[in-house]
Amino acid sequence: MKQKYITMLALATVLSSCKDNELFEKEMYKNDVALISSSYYNTFQEIVPLTGNEVTGYIAASAGGTHASTKDLVIQLEDDLTQLDFYNRSLFDFDTKLYAKLLPRNKYEILDPKIQIKAGDRTGRTMVKLRPDGLSPDSTYFIGLKATAGPGVEINSKKTTILYQVLIKNDYASQAQNTFYSMTGLVNGMVTAGNKKLFPLSANSVRVIAGTESFESTEPMINKTSIVLEVAADKSVTIKPYKDIKVKQINGDARYPNVFRIEESFGRKFNVFLLSYEYTINNVVKTMQEELRIEIVR
Repeated sequence: MKQKYITMLALATVLSSCKDNELFEKEMYKNDVALISSSYYNTFQEIVPLTGNEVTGYIAASAGGTHASTKDLVIQLEDDLTQLDFYNRSLFDFDTKLYAKLLPRNKYEILDPKIQIKAGDRTGRTMVKLRPDGLSPDSTYFIGLKATAGPGVEINSKKTTILYQVLIKNDYASQAQNTFYSMTGLVNGMVTAGNKKLFPLSANSVRVIAGTESFESTEPMINKTSIVLEVAADKSVTIKPYKDIKVKQINGDARYPNVFRIEESFGRKFNVFLLSYEYTINNVVKTMQEELRIEIVR
């Protein structure tokens, strides 16, 4: 009798093991489709140069499984707000002034809201036409999308959505990283030094805090204290007010001639602005002569 129970137990174990192996192999071979994004709220960053023209980006998907699918796998993309709402509430709670925004409709076009992974391939993608000029470097912009399955397609439940983030850059600054330039020079004839962050505005212009003013990331203070540096084809720089500040460019300073140049030293390259200007905040006038410098890292 005891031997009979042992035999039955062994048989049950073998059958269970076979079933587990079948399930494991099924999972291994399953070609479920996932939108390609990071694990951080399913975000994907597209760093887009400001050129004045339309720029191309891509939204991609991949297929899992031990082997590539033997048939085409097709998913459709639809607008989705739920992931952006989750992102904003998780990171900022009810502080809505910090919320990320949907990329305005006039700033992009998805030519074909379908991604096809062809038989034998692992990935597929669809094109996004982006028009980044005019986007604010102070805002976070997303295209919120979700994938729906075509016939015979299974989608990875953790990768059905994507927050496609558009970040702007030019030759002088990038929204994708903190572009801090070292600042040295004179304010009202007295030596000064510090660091300044530059923000891309267009293909040939950046925003920066004037003189030795403190940076505060509120719209009224940005408007009050910021100037624009516009680089011409001959590398001369025009200094303009960003919004509310009064600024006057001072030309003719041999040491600070209002130019942009790239300097090379011992195999290292640097972006350099040499600036001279006068600005007024709260009826206080300050004269600024400054060098802004950052190493170019490719």
